[in-house]
Parts: sequence; C-alpha cells; structure tokens
Amino acid sequence: MTRPITEIGLAVKRLQHRHHRASDAALAGLGISLVQWDALRHIAENPGASLHDLAQLTFQSDQGFGTLANRMVERGFIERIAGPGRAVRHQLTERGEILRAEAQQVLEGVVTESFAALSPAELETFDRLLQKLVR
Repeated sequence: MTRPITEIGLAVKRLQHRHHRASDAALAGLGISLVQWDALRHIAENPGASLHDLAQLTFQSDQGFGTLANRMVERGFIERIAGPGRAVRHQLTERGEILRAEAQQVLEGVVTESFAALSPAELETFDRLLQKLVR
C-alpha cells in the first residue's frame, strides 16, 4: 500500500535535513558551513552573476545573501569586482577556490555514505525520478 503523499514529502524533508546536518558537521573541520560552501559553488559556477541571481540560486533573500557575501569577503573567500553600471559581481579568491574544492570532496563523501544503502540501479532510478519532479 502506498504511504500518504504527505509522509513521502516528509521523508524527502528528513533526508535533506540529515544531509544538511551531516554536511555542516563534516565541513566544520574546514571552518565553513554548508551555506557558505553552496555560495562558493554557485559563485564559481556562475561567473558574473548578480547578487540577486546568487541569492535565488542559494535559496536566500537578497539581503541574506548580501550579509553572507560580506562575511565571506571579510574572511578572504570571495572578492567584489565592478560589473556593468553600478552592479557589483563576486568571484572566488584563490583561497576561496581551494576551500570550495576541499569542501566538494568532503561533501561527496557525506552524500555517498548517505546513499550507500541504494544499489547503483536504485540510485540511477532515484536520480531520474528526482529530476522528473524538479523540472
């Protein structure tokens, strides 16, 4: 019998919450949080993106991302560069790129462990279903 749809949604949320907690714990050794790594990742993947675009990509408000970016500038992870008109763009510093790459490896370990109970075929099916839902 199929579980109620709300229970399926809650299971997705629980998995995401478990990933977030485990990721934050693993990244603490590098001195960053999952939110900070996500910002580094999106800045690296979207050169020239506006603050607004980066806020949307990281599921934050413009103000929230601006505050995060300020802290990351202070820590030497990113720098601001002039964009078109009055726009300001963000880019990783060398230190930020090194940290992003190290954190990527840490997170791949966390997620690999989390999905270890699935066979390769099950993982492929799970991915296909998730991609169908988020389109």
